[in-house]
Amino acid sequence: MLLGRDTVLLSSIPSHLPLDLRFPRNVAAIAIGTAAVAGIAWYALRRPRPSAEEIERERRDLLARIGRITDGSITDAPLQQDGSSAEPLVIVYNYRIAGVSYECAQDVTYLAEHVRDVRADLPIQVRYDMHNPGNSIVVSESWSGLRLSPHPHDSEIA
Repeated sequence: MLLGRDTVLLSSIPSHLPLDLRFPRNVAAIAIGTAAVAGIAWYALRRPRPSAEEIERERRDLLARIGRITDGSITDAPLQQDGSSAEPLVIVYNYRIAGVSYECAQDVTYLAEHVRDVRADLPIQVRYDMHNPGNSIVVSESWSGLRLSPHPHDSEIA
């Protein structure tokens, strides 16, 4: 049974609207839903994206934690010539998994403190993703598969 006030309210709503839009609660629910979808879309488009360096660091961390280990060898390690230090910028290495040979390169510019005196004649250990064996590393912030010769300055300190 409609009270007098409700009758006036319903009679003021145009009759050409669909039945769902004649009730204020339904209109409010549609408005709130539209605002929520618009907010989610705005966040998805405007959120800060990780930099290439952050993505690479996350990849190295993941492989250092869950990657499988295999033997490999360094094929090339171009050296950076900046006066007193000669640190590799990129280590090129190869390894075999299940009869398949992989040749990869890792940029170690940001890992200079973990990489020194790299030689191409020493064997290394490689961590790789077992689901994507081409995704591999030889050094990260928390793990190193490099067999490094002693640093000349380390023997002087001791």
